[in-house]
Amino acid sequence: MTAATPHTGADLKTAEVPPGPPAPSQAPRPRTPVARGLTRALPVAPAVVLLLLFLAGPIAYCAYIAFTDLQLTGQAHSSFVGLANFRKAFGDDEFINAVWLTLVFTVVSSLLGQNTLGLALATLMQRASKPVRTLTGGIVITAWVLPEVVAGFLLYAFFRREGTLNAILDWLHLPSQNWLFTLPILAVSFANVWRGTAFSMLVYSAALNEIPQEITEAAEVDGAGGWRRMWHITLPMIRRSIGTNLMLNTLQTLSVFGLIWVMTRGGPGNKSQTLPLFMYEQAFQNSMIGYGTAVALLLLLVGSLFSLVYLRLLRTEV
Repeated sequence: MTAATPHTGADLKTAEVPPGPPAPSQAPRPRTPVARGLTRALPVAPAVVLLLLFLAGPIAYCAYIAFTDLQLTGQAHSSFVGLANFRKAFGDDEFINAVWLTLVFTVVSSLLGQNTLGLALATLMQRASKPVRTLTGGIVITAWVLPEVVAGFLLYAFFRREGTLNAILDWLHLPSQNWLFTLPILAVSFANVWRGTAFSMLVYSAALNEIPQEITEAAEVDGAGGWRRMWHITLPMIRRSIGTNLMLNTLQTLSVFGLIWVMTRGGPGNKSQTLPLFMYEQAFQNSMIGYGTAVALLLLLVGSLFSLVYLRLLRTEV
């Protein structure tokens, strides 16, 4: 029989002691609204700086030039003239003519031409076979990816007096004419339709693919024809895509310069001189930089008004 070993002080020290409550940690201080705003704005700060430097800066400088009589040559210093350039524009018959032709060019080639033809091609390609879709898409997109100057020369060769269009009309024993002289604004509008329809076609093709097939099939079972399905189902469901396409096409059409310059240079006379060509003529051919910049600001205002209208339409949900 063994005797019990007495406990020593070391044994008592090494005995397990139940853990106590953790020491209270100091809570982090809440950030102020200013600090939270700075943290959220930090990732977009480089983009904001670039926009201010390369977009807002030039626009502000152009706005300043528009209120001066700055000239390209023959002037040592410019002076502030207030609204004189804008009053001159609204009293200039050539400017009014350019505004009218810009509206005709935009409505015919963008709102009616590219938008309608792009929707028609996208709808037809939904039902076409794969080889037909591939061939049609390749032809239309090729016209879109061509440089604007190249497209202008091709359409100039098509519409000129000895061009392709008149050769076809002569072969059909139909009367021909010099299209670039008699109907220049319609000729350049058709050229813009030919070049820019691919964008609308791609936008509408993507929108049509998002329509559930069950809805179309149910309408077809209920006896709805093609036009009724298009008007009551397809168009309402792609209304946002229509608004986006119209806005982008309108802004692009308002700024078309190279295509018209290559085909007609705004002529004959000023029968195809839209606002971009009128602005170029005043600023760089007539050396009136201040006046040309004022016209550019008015063109920017027109584009902004179109954008506001389209954005207002896009806010309304289907």
